[in-house]
This record gives sequence, C-alpha cells and structure tokens, in this order.
Amino acid sequence: MMVLNLFKKEYIKYLFVSIFLLLLIIFILPVSIPIILALLTAIIIEPIVKFTQKTFKWKRKPAVITNFALFISVISGLLYLIITKLFSQLIYTSQTIPTYINNWTGLWIDMQNSLFRYTEGLPKEVVESIQKKFDATLESMRDALLDILSYSNITALLTNIPNFLVSFIVFIIALFLFMLDLHNLQVKFFYYLTDNTASKVRFMFASIKKVAIGFMKAQIIASFIILGAAFLGLLLIITPKYALIMAVVIWIIDIIPILGSIAILAPWAIYHYLTGDMVMGTKLAILAVVLLIIRRAVEPKLMGSQMGISPLAILIAMFIGAKLFGFIGFLIGPLVVIIFITAKESGMLKLNFKV
Repeated sequence: MMVLNLFKKEYIKYLFVSIFLLLLIIFILPVSIPIILALLTAIIIEPIVKFTQKTFKWKRKPAVITNFALFISVISGLLYLIITKLFSQLIYTSQTIPTYINNWTGLWIDMQNSLFRYTEGLPKEVVESIQKKFDATLESMRDALLDILSYSNITALLTNIPNFLVSFIVFIIALFLFMLDLHNLQVKFFYYLTDNTASKVRFMFASIKKVAIGFMKAQIIASFIILGAAFLGLLLIITPKYALIMAVVIWIIDIIPILGSIAILAPWAIYHYLTGDMVMGTKLAILAVVLLIIRRAVEPKLMGSQMGISPLAILIAMFIGAKLFGFIGFLIGPLVVIIFITAKESGMLKLNFKV
C-alpha cells in the first residue's frame, strides 16, 4: 500500500516541483543574480513609489521615474565617493612607497641589532636558530605581499571589471522595467493560482517582506551603534582630525552584511604597522576588536527581535550560501531560509513527519 501511495499524483507533483526548484537553484539562480536583485530592489522601493503617487497625485510612470532617478543618484554618489577616495589613496601610496621602503629598511636593521643585543651570550646554535626563524617570518610576509600584488591576481581583478559593469547595467535596466511593470506582473502571477494557493502566497510575501524589513532595521540599528562607538574611539583616542569622516566610512561599510567595520580598520591598522607606526596600528586593531565585540553582542538580539528568526539559522545559511555561490551567497542563503520558513508557516510546505 505504501508503494502505491508513493505513485499518487500528489507525490509525483511534489517530486517534479522539488527537482525543478533544485535545478533552478543550482543552474539558473547564480547567473540570474542581477535580475533577482533588481526584482527585490523594485519590491523594496514599491512602497515609496505608492507613497509618491498618493502624496503628489501622480500617475505611476512619473512616480517611478522620479524614484528611479533618486535611487540612481544616491548609488552614483556613493560609487563616486568610494572610487575617488580609493584611487586618491592608491596614488598617494604609490608616491610614498620609496619612503616606506626606506623606513622598513631602517626598522629591519634596528630589529636585527636589537635581536643581536638580546641574544648576546647565548649559544651559537640558539642564535642561528632564532635568526633563521626571524628571516623565515620576514620572507613569508614578503611572499604574501607579492602574492597579493601578483600579475595573475591583478589580471583577474581587471578582467572581472567588465563583467561587473555588464551585470550592473543589466541590474539598472531590469530595475527600471520591474518598477514600471511590477503591478501587472503581480496580477499575471496571481492569475495562474487558485484562490487557496493565492492566499498562501500572499501570506508568504507578507512574511518575507516583514522579515526583510526586520533584517534591514536590525542592520541599520546595529550600524548606528557602531557609528557612535567608532566616532568616540576615533575622536578621543586615535585621530580627532578625521574622526567624523572615517566614522561615516566605517558606518557605510558596516551596513553591508559580513564585511563590517573590520574591512576598514584591519587594512588601516596593517598599513600603520607596515609604515612603522606601531602605536597607531595597535590603537586601530583594538578599536576593530571592540567594534566587532559590540556588533556580535548586539546583532543576535536585534535580529531575533526584528526578524523572528534564529540568528544561528541565518549564520548557517550565510556560510553555506557563501560556500556554494561565493560572496553573493551571503544574501542567497538567508533568502532561501526565509522562503522556506514562510512557506511552512503559510501551509504551502508541509513537513509533518517523524523519524
């Protein structure tokens, strides 16, 4: 009887749907990231479009064009600031490299003299062993730096720029078209669903929207806490002159999931260590650790209260997503978990079984 039940239409339907979704996730989803992100962005912007229509008594097209232009202006401004700051810093670094090399050479000589002074009187074998370890450490640091600046890595970075630009252009065009036609797409989508299924899907969409808004709220609240802590740390202890600017830069980067303030403070600290400013490098390293502890202490509670989903589930999803799809997997993983949970809550997915 169980064998016959397995071949019921309902089981066959679920089997084919599961296979289709699996193929979709493995083969279609990774190459459709710009379009998917455009759709999600259009859904997020949709309430603003409706608010604009209602406030100014506009038709949909002018409201969409206005909000789209505003969105592009904000994105373009952020990209301009990031790129100009990055290139100016690269130019400045390239101009000062000879000075850094001279400083490093002098620092290396001083460290060697200190080593010889501290090891004076020790057996020759011990001194040679310490010297070899010292030289091996320096050589490994040099090899790591050369590997980062290797021709293959730079070439790979440059070859990825055209792909990024193409994806970005596709994202912008798709976003505008989705914003224009989002209402019609919703109508067409629900036309192919029964009333029962349509109500479940609407419940899913409402839950996903609530969770997504909760996730953004949690990230923004946590980032503002980081902004305050970073500003106070930079102002009172590290660099008062650039405290506000650098705190804002740290805040912008910290909003991005996973990256966080460590993406700014770690390279900054390493830069000062390499230039011989050990005190400043140590201060920045301590600030990075403090901000990391603050975020890890605050974020789980915020995510739990705002999203209603276990932070552990989100963490596992982000890790697996990153392993499967790379950096963009940090977004895909949690999205899959959210869809799964909302599908189960809506009744579309039933997992009433025991092992």
